[in-house]
Amino acid sequence: MFKRFFLREENMLLAIILNSIVIFALYFPSLEDEKWLEYIDHFFITIFTIEAVTKIRHHGWKKYWESSWNRFDFFIVIGSIPTLLTGFLPVPDTSLLIVFRLFRLLRLVRFLRFVPDMGKILNGLGRALKASVFVILALIFLNILLAMMTCQFYGDIAPEYFGNPLSASYAIFQLFTVEGWNDIAQSVAERTDSPFLVGVTRFYFVLIVLLGGIFGMSLANAVFVDEMTMDNNNELEAKIDRLHHEIQELKALLKNK
Repeated sequence: MFKRFFLREENMLLAIILNSIVIFALYFPSLEDEKWLEYIDHFFITIFTIEAVTKIRHHGWKKYWESSWNRFDFFIVIGSIPTLLTGFLPVPDTSLLIVFRLFRLLRLVRFLRFVPDMGKILNGLGRALKASVFVILALIFLNILLAMMTCQFYGDIAPEYFGNPLSASYAIFQLFTVEGWNDIAQSVAERTDSPFLVGVTRFYFVLIVLLGGIFGMSLANAVFVDEMTMDNNNELEAKIDRLHHEIQELKALLKNK
């Protein structure tokens, strides 16, 4: 009965959800020093440790280690165990302890193992990242180029946005995302001296939004989504090929008759 409890995925999913609620509460400043929440969190660390030990004894070390999710769980458990010391020893709140506490957050990632078809999602994500890498590099190059040009043109007029290449790159990226781009353009345009320069400035920033935000980001998104859905396309193409093959066989039978 004890062994069966820790081998049932539904029980571990419930434990992860409950632990997530406790971790969520612990990050409220008014609750982070509540000892009873710390003890509940330590209880869940113990639960997950027992789960790992039970699975190793049930499946054997070799079979247990073949699963990538089991390896991930094992490292999370090992990294979480040192936080149990805080309940028994006066461990100082050092940067090392903060690193151990980060494993508290990583435990939440374990929830992903219960998402249906997670393997297909991760494979699609990997393909999408590979397919999008050149588009992303092109956007980075365009961002740096426009940042340096804008530094040259408007660095003295709007130093808070374009005073140096780093701040200019961030402002250009903000323009790419079309997030508050009009505020930046309007702020720069208001500081120019003549109506002609105001028009040129607005045209310049509209051009940046069109190049990076409308065309560039849309292209990157299109490539990413296309690769993510490639599995569905492959399945559909396979079904069409099978259907075509069956139709050809049917035609051949009818001709023979």
